[in-house]
Amino acid sequence: MKLWGGRFTKETNELVHNFNASIGFDQKFYRQDIRGSIAHVTMLAKQGILTEEERERIVSGLRSIEADIASGALEITGEHEDIHSFVEAHLIARIGDAGKKLHTGRSRNDQVALDMKLYVRDEVEELKTLLMQLMNTMQRLMEEHLDTYMPGFTHLQKAQPVTLSHHLGAYMEMFKRDYDRLLDLRRRMNYCPLGAGALAGTTYPLDRAYTAELLGFDGPTLNSMDSVSDRDYLLELLSALSILMMHLSRFCEEIILWNSNEYRFIELDDAYSTGSSIMPQKKNPDIAELIRGKTGRVYGALTSLLTTMKGIPLAYNKDMQEDKELSFDAIDTAKGCLSLFDGMLSTAVFRKEQMKKSAVGGFTNATDAADYLVNHGVPFRDAHGMIGQLVLLCIEKNCALDDLTLEEFRSVSPVFDSDIYDAISLSTCVEKRNTVGAPGKQAMEQILQKNREQLAVWAKL
Repeated sequence: MKLWGGRFTKETNELVHNFNASIGFDQKFYRQDIRGSIAHVTMLAKQGILTEEERERIVSGLRSIEADIASGALEITGEHEDIHSFVEAHLIARIGDAGKKLHTGRSRNDQVALDMKLYVRDEVEELKTLLMQLMNTMQRLMEEHLDTYMPGFTHLQKAQPVTLSHHLGAYMEMFKRDYDRLLDLRRRMNYCPLGAGALAGTTYPLDRAYTAELLGFDGPTLNSMDSVSDRDYLLELLSALSILMMHLSRFCEEIILWNSNEYRFIELDDAYSTGSSIMPQKKNPDIAELIRGKTGRVYGALTSLLTTMKGIPLAYNKDMQEDKELSFDAIDTAKGCLSLFDGMLSTAVFRKEQMKKSAVGGFTNATDAADYLVNHGVPFRDAHGMIGQLVLLCIEKNCALDDLTLEEFRSVSPVFDSDIYDAISLSTCVEKRNTVGAPGKQAMEQILQKNREQLAVWAKL
């Protein structure tokens, strides 16, 4: 049954029907479609547009359809154009003429806008839950590795020593911003488009505020044309998911490096690794690589929808149907990646001694050696050059700064004394850095407490 057949005298070409149809993917939100319809007829009865008996019959019929779809007793089939016509056709078949009143005062344009918002709102809650689980894992690991020393890098070159807790903390900050973005877009999208009609509202005395209240929205949308043509909330979601996936991808890149024989910082659990069909020794970080690869898939959804929307005049146009498959896939991809990444990270074993050994090498304490000279009155630029000379000496001798004799230190500056060894020790290099955001234990404990407080607040939302 088509909802618009009265104007037409010929059947739609089968290819046209298939090309035009959306039921293959919009069936994904049959629950949201039925939820919106129940709210709509409840409002219609409150306004006297439907009788209470009609409302009860329609609601009962809709609930039975939902239950049958969920149980598998009712199969969603392709002869219907979309999920809206599928539900309405089955409603009429079950309750008769009362079912034909379901569509009073609304269009498929505001109906699909509502369904998509309800679906996205539900999915945002699931994304928040998964992201919260990951942040709790991050918090636990940060607390466990306050004293796990490792090299910090710039340009993939060893730069200065930090702790694993501090390194993980950088990603924790990224994930906190990701969570905040989800909260922000949910707040901005939470206005109900139902009642906007095709684009110009309706002459029926609808109570749009009541419909919005029934569906948990903050209120009705304020312009009927924008209501049916707004996809900003989807673009915001895809943008937020793209940034989230970028963060996961960066983290995965480091895990892949850390898992290599050259680094050996991390041992991935067998459950989150795979082997080679020809090389028996291999243990590949495939999950990390796939998450890194799927990031481009989410980027593609964002770029595609931006391109689709850029030339569309007001109000609704069929181009907007392209929003669904893109968004559904991006959401499912992000959810899957979050879940798998959390499992991979929570079961990984960090090789503390190997990380510490790597931090000692590579002259990561060179800056602290320069600071030692500065603290003894040497201008920083001169100190920088002096330590550079000592690094060259170490390279020639194949040793670390810590291995130089006091005489060798004094060969570039007489201010060096025996306390230089403590000044450039690994623990000193890390622990004396206690400004806000630094890797020192005192500074990190303050950040961990802030994280606990923030996670507790978010857990109550």
